[in-house]
Amino acid sequence: MTILFGDFIHQIINNPALLITVILTLGVIMVNGWTDAPNAIATCVSTRSMDPKKAIIMAAIFNFLGVFVMTAVNATVAQTIYNMVDFRGDSHNSLIALCAALVAIVAWATGAWAFGIPTSESHALIAGLSGAAIALQHGISGINGNQWIKVIYGLVISTVLGFVLGFIVVRIIEATCSKMDRRKSKSVFQKAQIFGGAAMAFMHGAQDGQKFMGVFMLGMFLANGQSDVTNFTIPVWLMILCSLVMALGTSIGGYRIIKTVGMGMVKLDTYQGFAADTAAAISLLISSLTSLPVSTTHTKTTAIMGVGASKRISSVNWSVVKEMVLAWVLTFPGCGVVGYLMAYIFMRIF
Repeated sequence: MTILFGDFIHQIINNPALLITVILTLGVIMVNGWTDAPNAIATCVSTRSMDPKKAIIMAAIFNFLGVFVMTAVNATVAQTIYNMVDFRGDSHNSLIALCAALVAIVAWATGAWAFGIPTSESHALIAGLSGAAIALQHGISGINGNQWIKVIYGLVISTVLGFVLGFIVVRIIEATCSKMDRRKSKSVFQKAQIFGGAAMAFMHGAQDGQKFMGVFMLGMFLANGQSDVTNFTIPVWLMILCSLVMALGTSIGGYRIIKTVGMGMVKLDTYQGFAADTAAAISLLISSLTSLPVSTTHTKTTAIMGVGASKRISSVNWSVVKEMVLAWVLTFPGCGVVGYLMAYIFMRIF
């Protein structure tokens, strides 16, 4: 099942509930743009391989390509997010619960952004939706365990695989290029960093774009009183809309996260930045092809940690890492509780 753009415009004009849902969903996508998307281009900006404005434009283009290409190849990440929670039942209450979850996600992510902490928007999304679904269904039956377990797998994989591949890739580069002239190699890796940033932006679109489009489709179906749709096709217009809003978010608030991830955690040379981007992009590709919804934030930051640790453990600014890990740990219970409470309150008010 899918929705044509003309039908979508007609529906939001005539359905205030759908309009509110769309605005909130786009708000979540924009917040993702200023909290998660900058991770893709953080290293190529911090090593001065690219100007920030050009990097943002590149990120917007490759985010769209990632959404478009990967959705055509394998759209199961969107399906996993869509089917992870149970919003079936009374469509009015279901829509209210979904809107409450979106408000919780925006509030949580905005707070993290204000402190410059690259919290995982993916896990905020998952936690907020889960909390709202539990409130809606009055218990744990709001969670579809066989789909939710993929989130746990993704959490472990994105953390371990990012770190390990970052460590391995940078060691391979150092062994291969040890006899190269340093000035010449820097020029080569500056160009390679642009490729690495593009690859990360592509995979960010492939992962996070699908997650939010799955939520967007859920909101549209609920607003139309359809709470039992289990399969759908993502329309091209939604891919374009998602990419544009994400790019807008990156241009508004991306530099604060770029500074934390690309500059504050580890000081990187150009070849190290390329290694981190390559390792993170490979990790995200593996996860996307295996239908696992993983965090681009976790993957990129742990890849940077792996690159830094390959030189020596003290190269990593562990105080910054500690703040990130604390934010990650708190996201699931914290945003889940906020989503639950907001859904509980919203359903009684509205």
